[in-house]
Amino acid sequence: MKSVTRGGTRWKRFAVVMVPSVAATAAIGVALSQGALAASFSVSGQSFKVTADSLDGQGFVQYGAVDSGKTGNHPVAVVGMKTATINNLCQSVVVPVPVFGDVSMKLSAGAQKSAPVEAKSLYIDADDLKADATFKNIDIGVAAGDAKKGPGIHQGDKADPNAFAQQADSVHFENVQQRAWATTAGTFKLSGLKMKVQKGKHECY
Repeated sequence: MKSVTRGGTRWKRFAVVMVPSVAATAAIGVALSQGALAASFSVSGQSFKVTADSLDGQGFVQYGAVDSGKTGNHPVAVVGMKTATINNLCQSVVVPVPVFGDVSMKLSAGAQKSAPVEAKSLYIDADDLKADATFKNIDIGVAAGDAKKGPGIHQGDKADPNAFAQQADSVHFENVQQRAWATTAGTFKLSGLKMKVQKGKHECY
């Protein structure tokens, strides 16, 4: 059954499934496609954390899938956007090193509002998200293969075209916190990129 909401819709501080290898975004409760593969590559055995002050996306779609890697399968929500701008992006991953201990790598970009992170054909695979979200002209419950507002199912994804999906003309997220497994983009412009590697756990949140 198709559920459609027109106009602006807002959910505050909601935990969901969603993005990036260096980006962020969201959705609402999603059904997972049985046996779907979210990416055309094998993911690592580690998730990473991402935060952002805000994210604005044009042409939004979300569908359920499973990321596959050597450590097993990870159910995720794949979020796709035709274009996205992100303010004050942070991405961190903690790598356990035998004998030495934990090592953290943290990336940041887009700290200046006049020079945000910019992405095209962005896809994010995530399994946890908290944010304040506003969707414009959202359709909830469309078949993934019939979602036309966003970039569509990512090429190489083994997602069921008849599975649950949602789409919107645009999305706006604030105070984003998410855990992701993979991100792909046609282009990713990281203004003011900074990277820091240090011993111990130093995460974005």
